[in-house]
Amino acid sequence: MTIHAVRLEAADSSVTVMSASQTVTDWTVRYFGQWWKATVMAGDSVCAGAVVLADVSASRYSDAALAVTSAPHTSTTYAKAQLLLTHDEKAGVITGASPSEELAYRSEPASGRMAVQGCAPEPVATATARLAREVMRGQLLRDGWAVLHASAVVHEGRVILTFGDKGAGKTTTALALASRRGFGLLANDRVFVRVNGDGGVDVLPWPSAAALGLGLLDGLGWFGITRERLQSGEALHPTQDPRVTEALLAGRREPLWEGGRELKAQIFPDQFPAWFSTPLATGGEAAALVFPRIERGAAPAVEEGVARRLGEADFMSGKTEDRYPDVFELARVDGGGSTEARQAVADRLVALPHHSVVLGWDVAANAGFLAKLTGCA
Repeated sequence: MTIHAVRLEAADSSVTVMSASQTVTDWTVRYFGQWWKATVMAGDSVCAGAVVLADVSASRYSDAALAVTSAPHTSTTYAKAQLLLTHDEKAGVITGASPSEELAYRSEPASGRMAVQGCAPEPVATATARLAREVMRGQLLRDGWAVLHASAVVHEGRVILTFGDKGAGKTTTALALASRRGFGLLANDRVFVRVNGDGGVDVLPWPSAAALGLGLLDGLGWFGITRERLQSGEALHPTQDPRVTEALLAGRREPLWEGGRELKAQIFPDQFPAWFSTPLATGGEAAALVFPRIERGAAPAVEEGVARRLGEADFMSGKTEDRYPDVFELARVDGGGSTEARQAVADRLVALPHHSVVLGWDVAANAGFLAKLTGCA
């Protein structure tokens, strides 16, 4: 049996994804390759380091899931799905099963080995990418990095960080700037940060799909492009709600809501340059902080009398990390970084320019205003 392998690297951290299914390793390259370094390698050349093993096998999934459900287990939510967990303290092994996704997991924190089994290639590939990123997060956090809840763009090595609660306009702000020539999208929701030897703050991408509302797609001029791509048989990320796909194909540009939650298009990282000619950036040094508020009909402007500052909630720490808790003990430190790392970053960022702004729905006007405000025009 041929084993395919891909080695992922960011800063001084690395993890290797291995699978007999090339769909899984191809997915890994696609998901990470333009933000982190992804190197295809021979499976038999992997002899050390952190590894995520991915296995597409209905029978082996069934056996692994049965072992979890037959043993004493707990239940939690991980990546929006129920996850059943068992702990073998003596062996140092954590096993898990997600019945709704037909995925089973095995984590050996001491050795850095993680395994996932499932019935179909796509769910296994999606889970594998998530786990590989979590393994890398653990290594980076233990090496002094922290994780900010922020969007980011890069211009000539200078990183503009955008902050705010969910729905505040972080992605809108970042993509407005990224749509301008000379800018690159570094991240749409989270970034890794660490103080460097010169006293600045280095920024690395957190690779992920991007959630864009239909209104934002339209405002960016990307709705028609997305629709044409879907009509030609291409696909967005599988976590996207089917109703969004239906709306895109039907040409319905109005925002879709389910209760108080907007249903959004889920864009693969590589689709930004391939579909929208928006380049991705691989790193830079923090230069400015933006705190936006979006208001329909507003002209972009600085909000006078508003002095928003970086706070603990701006790190993916404690309760802020509501989607990827460290259930497999891959990080073994706070999800946003150690207290010391977070404080060191906060102390450096406080000295950078802070801009509290109100933005309207005119993407070009927002982009021009922000570029000038942050010294990137």
